[in-house]
Amino acid sequence: MPILFGVVLLDLIGFGIVIPILPFLSPQLGADEIDIALIIVTYAACAGISGPFWGRLSDRYGRKPIIMLCLAGGALGYVALGLADELWMVFLARGFAGLVAGNFGVASAMMADITGPENRAKGMGLIGAAFGLGMVLGPLLGGLLAGDDGSFTLPCIFAGVMSLLAIVAAAIFLPESLTPERRAANRAQQKSPERESTLEVLKASNARTFIFLYAVHNACVSSATYVFPLWVAHELAWTAREVGIVFGIQGMIMVVLQGGAMGAMVRAIGEWRLLAITVALFFIGLVVAVFADTMPMMVASMFISMSGATMCMPLLNTIFTQRTPARYRGRLMGTSASSSSWGRVFGPLLSGLALAVIGYSGTWGLWAVVVAFYFAWVLSEYRKSRF
Repeated sequence: MPILFGVVLLDLIGFGIVIPILPFLSPQLGADEIDIALIIVTYAACAGISGPFWGRLSDRYGRKPIIMLCLAGGALGYVALGLADELWMVFLARGFAGLVAGNFGVASAMMADITGPENRAKGMGLIGAAFGLGMVLGPLLGGLLAGDDGSFTLPCIFAGVMSLLAIVAAAIFLPESLTPERRAANRAQQKSPERESTLEVLKASNARTFIFLYAVHNACVSSATYVFPLWVAHELAWTAREVGIVFGIQGMIMVVLQGGAMGAMVRAIGEWRLLAITVALFFIGLVVAVFADTMPMMVASMFISMSGATMCMPLLNTIFTQRTPARYRGRLMGTSASSSSWGRVFGPLLSGLALAVIGYSGTWGLWAVVVAFYFAWVLSEYRKSRF
């Protein structure tokens, strides 16, 4: 678990570096708000297409080689982004990066391989904590390396270096979680004419709704991370540096909640009740954003909403993996990652359109309504789990 945590952390530092700089890099090349949304959508759509593919490959050939392959592709994508001097090059770099973005689903499948039901929430919390710590160091480094002159080549090259370091760490320290016998059995099952489709497996395990929920959750989260930099740049004249600092602090909060507190909270109150609490926090933060008109309220809305939202994903992963057969784990975690990516397609795209029509407060309100329905579903499932 610690080795997998370290590999995911190095990868996500690189991922986090580009988050605060994309909204500022793209306008330098002639992009407007819709173009920025489309750049985010390009990455997410390509990741949505490729997610199940990487999951199936990891079932057949092992988690470790697929993680390393995706890391190598990610490094190339970051370098291409750093060298982009025209808008189409940004689109191409982010599209390629999306096609090789299979790591999070495969790493989650690996964590499920090496943990039992009793400590799976802790393991998924560690994956979430790696994400959070990557979001501490990545955006902070991205904002600082961009500097006051807005040079984005150095942050992107640095992100590529982080991916290369993750490859080295994986090659030396990361053991494979699937035995040769399990990989052979998975290959035979995938080639069998009687193999079950993904939809049939989801139906049998009563987990179809989860796939849709991954899309809804990530649509809301990606919209918040897309709108916030534009919001504070418009209202407060902030730059990538200030946005990177805020995202860095939020990442530290995520580390404390997911890495330190997740396991204890699940043991104390259970997965479903904790999920209801975290979705409620997400909703409250978005409502605060609707009415925020000062810098403290704007920043507080981000901290409240994202603190709730980022704790949801390890809980969803824990419940989802407990409902799915081990032999389909890579495929189904890849499918969940794909659904998450499609949520990141529609979220920023819808937000970009909403900003043009109803402004920032209306856009925050739109997503608050979506999260309210999300919360209602969680409450319904929580009641079912008690009986």
